[in-house]
Amino acid sequence: MTPEFVLEVMHRAVWVCVELAAPLLVVGVTVGLLMGLVQAATQISEPALTFVPKLAALGLALAVSGPFLLERLTGFGRAMFEAVADVGP
Repeated sequence: MTPEFVLEVMHRAVWVCVELAAPLLVVGVTVGLLMGLVQAATQISEPALTFVPKLAALGLALAVSGPFLLERLTGFGRAMFEAVADVGP
């Protein structure tokens, strides 16, 4: 196992993490910003006003992007198992 191989595996792992987190982070930040604007405009400072819509939007985003996220994660897992089989003593 060479250092280049380890670096390549780490690079791919970090990239998969970014791909998995990005859709949910974008939705969470967008809904949080919109709800913050609504709170600022109406001067309502209720914590549940941001939590409940954010939770609902993240649940919807997870339901919509779930198959893509699962495919990326299982593809990475398969690639790693194949890479382990190819690594010799």
